[in-house]
Amino acid sequence: MNLATRTGVLSLDEAAAFRPQQVVELSRELVSARHQLEWFKRQVFGEKSERRIIDGANGQMNLGEAINVEQTATPPSPVERPVAAHTRRRATKKPDTGDDSVPFFDETRVPIEVIELSAPEAEGLAPDAFEVIGHKESFRLAQRPGSTVVLKYRRPVIKLKATQVIVCPNAPVGVIEGSRADVSFIAGLLIDKFAYHLPFYRQHQRLGDNGITVSRPWLTQIGQQGIALLEPVYDAQFDSVRASRVKAMDETPIKAGRGKPGKLKAAYFWPVYGELDEVCFPFFESRRAEHIEQALGLTHAEGAVLLSDGYSAYAHYATKTGLTHAQCWAHTRRKLFEAQDAEPQTAAQGLDLIGGLYAVEDHIREQKLSAARKLDYRLMHAKPIVEQFFAWINQQFEAQGLLPSNPLTKALAYARERRCGLEVYLIDPDVPIDTNHLERALRAIPMGRKNWLFSWTELGAKHVGIMQSLIVTCRLHQIDPYDYLVDVLQRVGQHPASRVHELTPRLWKQHFACNPLRSALHTRPA
Repeated sequence: MNLATRTGVLSLDEAAAFRPQQVVELSRELVSARHQLEWFKRQVFGEKSERRIIDGANGQMNLGEAINVEQTATPPSPVERPVAAHTRRRATKKPDTGDDSVPFFDETRVPIEVIELSAPEAEGLAPDAFEVIGHKESFRLAQRPGSTVVLKYRRPVIKLKATQVIVCPNAPVGVIEGSRADVSFIAGLLIDKFAYHLPFYRQHQRLGDNGITVSRPWLTQIGQQGIALLEPVYDAQFDSVRASRVKAMDETPIKAGRGKPGKLKAAYFWPVYGELDEVCFPFFESRRAEHIEQALGLTHAEGAVLLSDGYSAYAHYATKTGLTHAQCWAHTRRKLFEAQDAEPQTAAQGLDLIGGLYAVEDHIREQKLSAARKLDYRLMHAKPIVEQFFAWINQQFEAQGLLPSNPLTKALAYARERRCGLEVYLIDPDVPIDTNHLERALRAIPMGRKNWLFSWTELGAKHVGIMQSLIVTCRLHQIDPYDYLVDVLQRVGQHPASRVHELTPRLWKQHFACNPLRSALHTRPA
């Protein structure tokens, strides 16, 4: 309670007794405010990685200057303009919904490659045994990396003189029945959207600028139908991830589905990384603990380990299922890194100790040690550092009277409460020291959020998870996602359902990568 707000008059003794309490409260508020200020400065001007900020003149405004500029800026007055009354013209038929032979592009600007088809009925006949009386033409959008072309199939209409029958070969059947999109176009559309984060509306603008006139909803429909073909492959890959003995799991937000008027729902992907370098992005509508059970189930391989951050839901799930819960050292390091603003010297001591653990891991990675030798090396070199680290934490609690709200106190308590999980990697060579491999894999989601921002529906968010699961896993196995999708989109309709797991990127590389199916575009000279 502030002195100015008290009623009555305080004696000198009462004022002297009250002053220390006020000083403590103000000191606590000052420490908290300084920590928040340093955090904001780091977000606006500094490195967001766990590196130390180097102070110095860099030509940028400080945070106070930025705030002052923002406060002194005068918002522009709204511009008013009259809107004239008008009559709406009757909508005409869209080119992409009409006859297959109607051109939907500017022939003067779009490259066209002609593919001549022969009539099976004329094979083996002498040239004078039939007469070509005309041609029918069908068009398919195709795509090479970096270019969009049109495949023009010229199908001869012939008249067999012996029987006077007029025949014409059928146009090739695409992976999406009745669609003018070639498999290469579908694969390129999905790669641009999910690998290069180019939203459909931007792809639509690019097609229009290149002389191709299609409707924007058509692109969305093509994308949805292509992803629906790939969903069984995603399910098979998720089964493989669940069967892993060592799994890493995290969660990352996304806005998906309409909530209140003018608002979108806050939902989450729960990425799971398996021990065979496969990752899946299941989508759930919240961050509730029950979604871990829905994603991973209740049965696991013998000696299963779940590696995660410090979110308590993972610990509860591990207790319920009986698997071992390993904790991430990178998150522990991050807490100490953020505490540098309040206690720079003490936090640096903890960061140096954790740095020693990562030096051990660097040596293991450089030497490419086997599992047995990795375990021995960790026990010999990393375990003493871990014991020294937790002894140091106990010393800090005993020697310093830090406030509970102090960031360093929180960081030390975070590590001490999770000691058992942080030591799991010392006794299991297959367990990584942190979840950085998973965080690198899930970068595709925040990168996408910066471009397409949100998903209108939960189904759209689920489709994002399916595509990112396959594309990111392709990257992990050094597979070109474009070649993979062109092959699998053609193969999935004829591949036995009991062997759909062979189409997951990891197994596809073993079975089909040497001789993948190609689009008709690739049978023509580039």
